[in-house]
Amino acid sequence: MQGQPRKPCRPRCAPILTSSGIRGSLAGVRVLISLSAFFFTVACGSSNTKEPATPSEAPREKVAEAKEPSGEPKEKAAAESADQKIPTKCASEGDICKMPKKFLDKLCQSTYPNVALVLFSSGTPWTHGYLTRKTEAWNAEGGASMGGYVEFDEEVLLLSSHVPPKGGMQVSGAGGYQAFRWDGSCVTLSSEEVTTKRPPSPKHPRIEWRFIEDGMRDALRKDHAIDDAAIAVKRECKGVSVGDVSKKCVDADNKLVDAIVKYVQSSSDLPEPAKLP
Repeated sequence: MQGQPRKPCRPRCAPILTSSGIRGSLAGVRVLISLSAFFFTVACGSSNTKEPATPSEAPREKVAEAKEPSGEPKEKAAAESADQKIPTKCASEGDICKMPKKFLDKLCQSTYPNVALVLFSSGTPWTHGYLTRKTEAWNAEGGASMGGYVEFDEEVLLLSSHVPPKGGMQVSGAGGYQAFRWDGSCVTLSSEEVTTKRPPSPKHPRIEWRFIEDGMRDALRKDHAIDDAAIAVKRECKGVSVGDVSKKCVDADNKLVDAIVKYVQSSSDLPEPAKLP
C-alpha cells in the first residue's frame, strides 16, 4: 500500500544466506585454515632443522685434517738425529763394551780426530786396550787408515771383537779386534797384539793440531798448558810442523800432544764435533 510507513527492521530481518552462499563461505574458511596450517608448519620446520653445511665448509675441514701432522716424520727425524750423535752407552757387552754397529760402520770409513777426543775423554764406558808389540797399522775392513805403525804400549779403544767373550784381563787367543786410535783412525789387531792391562805409561800417536776443529780448539785452549803449548808450536814451527823442522819445533809439538791427551783424559765436557760419522 502506497503511502504507509515501512516498519523498522528487526534482527530476524537480517539477510538470509542461501545454501549456495553457505557452501561458498565454508570453502573460503577451509582455504584460510589450510594456508595458516601450511605457514605454521614451514615456520616451525625452519626453526628446528639445522641447515646443511655449505660446499665451501666441507673442504676446509678436510684440508685441516690433511695438515695435521701424524707424528711419524718427527719420530723418524729424531731417530736419525740420535744416530748421528756420538754414543755414550754400550750397545752390547761381552768381552768389551761395543758401540752401535751403524756408528762403527761409518766411524771406520774415514778418520775422525775430533771424535777421537770425545771418545777417549773421561767418563766414557768404552774398553781401552794397549799394544803388546809394535805392529803395522792397517784397516782390514777396507776403510781409511793412517798407515805406519801402532807402537808398543799404545792406547786404543776396542770397538768390536771377533773372539768369544771370556773373563780375565788378558786378551789373547784366536780372532782379533777392530780398534780406534787417538789420531781418529781405525786399526785391525789380532788378539795377541792387544791387552786390557794398562802399562805404566801408555803411548799415543801424534795428534794433528791443524786437523782440530775451531770449536774444539777453543774448548781445549781453556786449559793453560794447552794454550801455552799451542803458542810455542806457532812460534817454533812457523806454520810447518812436519817434514824438515827444527828440534825445538818437534819438542814443542810433542808437548802440545801430551797436554791434549792429559786434558782429555780428565775432561768430560768436550763439545760435539761438527764432523760426525
